[in-house]
Amino acid sequence: MRSRIVAILAALLVILSPATVAHAAADPLLDQLKAVPGLSVVSETSGTGYRFFVLTYRQPADHRHPGQGGFDQRLTLLHRASASPTVLYTNGYGLAASPRPSQTEPAALLGANQLSVEHRFFTPSRPAPADWSDLTIWQEATDEHRIVNAFRDILTGRWIQTGGSKGGMTSVYHRRFYPGDIDGTVAYVAPNDVVNPADTTYDRFFDTVGTADCRAALDDAQAEALRRRDRLVPLLEADAAAQGWTYDRTLGTADRSFELTVLDTVWTFWQYSSPADCASTPDAATATDQEIYDWIDGIAGWNFYTDQGLEFYWPYYYAAASQLGWPSLRFEHLRGLRKYPGLYTANSSLPPGLRRIHNPVPMLDVDLWVRTASSQMMFVYGEYDPWSAEQFTPSKRDSALFVAPAANHGANIARLTPADNATATATLRRWAGVPSTLAPAKTADVPIDDMLDPRRR
Repeated sequence: MRSRIVAILAALLVILSPATVAHAAADPLLDQLKAVPGLSVVSETSGTGYRFFVLTYRQPADHRHPGQGGFDQRLTLLHRASASPTVLYTNGYGLAASPRPSQTEPAALLGANQLSVEHRFFTPSRPAPADWSDLTIWQEATDEHRIVNAFRDILTGRWIQTGGSKGGMTSVYHRRFYPGDIDGTVAYVAPNDVVNPADTTYDRFFDTVGTADCRAALDDAQAEALRRRDRLVPLLEADAAAQGWTYDRTLGTADRSFELTVLDTVWTFWQYSSPADCASTPDAATATDQEIYDWIDGIAGWNFYTDQGLEFYWPYYYAAASQLGWPSLRFEHLRGLRKYPGLYTANSSLPPGLRRIHNPVPMLDVDLWVRTASSQMMFVYGEYDPWSAEQFTPSKRDSALFVAPAANHGANIARLTPADNATATATLRRWAGVPSTLAPAKTADVPIDDMLDPRRR
């Protein structure tokens, strides 16, 4: 009996030994992630058929001088299966403060893993101290190039890159500098400001979008707001005092913030609304001051062009001022009503120390490359989206451009015509090497990300 008890105890010791417990708890994926130099696992959650990781990856602040300081770039990984395709999602902005599982449309259509990247200089992915001259399209593209190489041995399927708006632009810039990293790109509503001052395409858009009655109502309400400046600015100043909004770091005064918000109203209306929403436009002749003020607040938001609203977006405005460009509109219907003719620029939304002279060369270079040398590039635009007015022109090398009818800045493959939807989906799946009959990955706890400006989520 004693010998039998001893044998049982010995067996239990073997079962409960640290080596055996470690073997039983082996986690190859986690081990692979932890083995990547410079990669740290911040947190992990699990759901039905996936694991979700929040990560940081150590990047050089300046890839030309990798030994001179760095920063931790935030990433998230939605992992389904290592051999499945991987979607590299460049959102162009910062990730949520507490990231949660979500997927882009390409990830859903492909049943793919998704690696999401926070753009450099959006906090907390910012060097300290920050040399803002390191915020260029090449530096960010090189961030993404290093990330792809770091994950190649973990995520072994084909790679697709995607992003919406500024994130779509970011996906194009990555392909420009590192075309071999990715098997296909789907860029949603990505503007292409080739020659920064040449913005007549935007003006033509606002001259023709929607119906004549809708355009007239919007223009009249916008002009009326400026005519009532002496009564509406005090409403804004009262809101600013109550909410703690300030203007001293960027625009300087509530009056300048007022004008910039009014100028942005019609653009923002078409960016996120539709002709059906024209009915809510206040009548310029009969609306009260409060009705006009509230209408603008509901569309453009009086809190945006404040120090507090703009600080998150400084990296965007810096990039727009220095390289990307920005839309410059005539505003002919507002002649005589504007106090600050040069206000509608990217530099206006930056602190004086970050304002830059525009360099036109990078966008000319990218546009030429897309037109002549790119391949496996898909662009999706929206008929009613002002950002979709200046489009990329893809090459004829297995590339395509689609416009979603009656769609705004939320245009995607699902909003295309049935024929275009089928063509775009089949093309994407061919690039990713998955069956054309694959059903989209619809998981209740993994919603599809709209990929829009973070303030609109």
